[in-house]
Amino acid sequence: MATAAITVPALIVHVLAAVVWVGGMFFAHQVLRPSAAALDPQPRLTLWMRVLDRFFCWVLAAIALLLASGYVLVFGAYGGFRALPLFVELMQAIGILMMLLFFHLYFAPWRRFRRAVARQDWLEGGRELARIRTIVTINLVLGVLVVAIGGSGRYWS
Repeated sequence: MATAAITVPALIVHVLAAVVWVGGMFFAHQVLRPSAAALDPQPRLTLWMRVLDRFFCWVLAAIALLLASGYVLVFGAYGGFRALPLFVELMQAIGILMMLLFFHLYFAPWRRFRRAVARQDWLEGGRELARIRTIVTINLVLGVLVVAIGGSGRYWS
């Protein structure tokens, strides 16, 4: 097993990457979405394209950091997959599901959304944004669940 010199920085990176991803989804869903809803389609969809373009770069970085730091912790703190407690297995499974959902969002609805906005097809852009919102809502619920599991799991009896 690794020392605290490896596991503590890995845990800090892991928690901060999760905060960026889940916190960003919370902000987009609960703050920006209702605020932007009053805008006409052109400025609303243009705003969303700019916001999501920047946010998705952070999500991609967060995913890379979550995977790297998570597996450093699996091997450093737990000695490999054989000794993982249930809460870590749950976080891993839900986290991978979240990543798969994000990659679907990124390579399908997001790509179509960007094309629609570029050609100023506001109706199609709105439909794709609704698809993105659905996936973000699912991932937000899953992300909050993972945070709750991660914060409480070591105290389960």
